[in-house]
Parts: sequence; C-alpha cells; structure tokens
Amino acid sequence: MYIYKVKDRNPMLIEQLERVWKESVKETHLFLSDAEINNIQKYIPQALMGVAQLIVAENESGIPIAFMGIEEHKLEMLFLAPQERGHGLGKKLIEYGIKEYAIDEVGVNEQNTKARGFYEHMGFRVYKRTETDEQGKPYPVLYMKLT
Repeated sequence: MYIYKVKDRNPMLIEQLERVWKESVKETHLFLSDAEINNIQKYIPQALMGVAQLIVAENESGIPIAFMGIEEHKLEMLFLAPQERGHGLGKKLIEYGIKEYAIDEVGVNEQNTKARGFYEHMGFRVYKRTETDEQGKPYPVLYMKLT
C-alpha cells in the first residue's frame, strides 16, 4: 500500500476516486436513498478538485482504494473501498493526516454510527451537533475535535 498527496488531479484519478466514494457511501450511508446518492455524486468531482489537500491510498497494483480531503486542520472527507474497511487503513490515513497536516477536527453524519465510533476510537470527541447537513438536508452532523 502507498499513501501520497495528489499533485495531478487528472480525470482518470478523479473518476477512480468517485467510484471509491460511491462504493463507500452505499456501504456506510444506509440512511441515503439511491436517488440521493446519485444526486450527491454530481458534486463529488468538484469537491475532489477543490479540496486543499487530497491524499490517496493505492493498493499494490496502483489502484486507489481510499482517499481523504483536508482543509486547513479539518478532515473534510474520508472514504475507503468497502473491502478495505476493518483492516487498519482508515487508522493509517488518520494518523498520516494528524502527523502531516495537524488534523484536529471532523464532521460526521450522526446516522453513520460506525464512522462516529471510529473517530471516537481515534481520539475525537463531539463538541457540536447540527440538525441538518451543510446542504440543509435533514441529516444531523456531529462535529468532533481531537482531544
């Protein structure tokens, strides 16, 4: 496995990461309908192109299997291919982000209880809750800080 900061956000990479995103969301965001996932997916390439720091993990074959996006000290996105969950890759990415980018904050959908548990295991604690997500949808967000 190889973890690196993306320098060239080329169309092929963005397409591969969008696929990882969709597979991950279908596995972890069970509160979203397929129509909602497809609607959100339209904005993923823009988010991947626009996030300040884009970090990718590739498998031994050079295929992206996970990624995270960072703005200043906040983890904006972390998505793993479903088959990679539970093997320590998320932990490696978070540790990399803390060490290299001083990540100390994350927002997580309240309904994504496994993600919340993961971040709590990594030392993050909830400090704020909103009733809606950043787009105003009825999906409460928990804002967590590293303690």
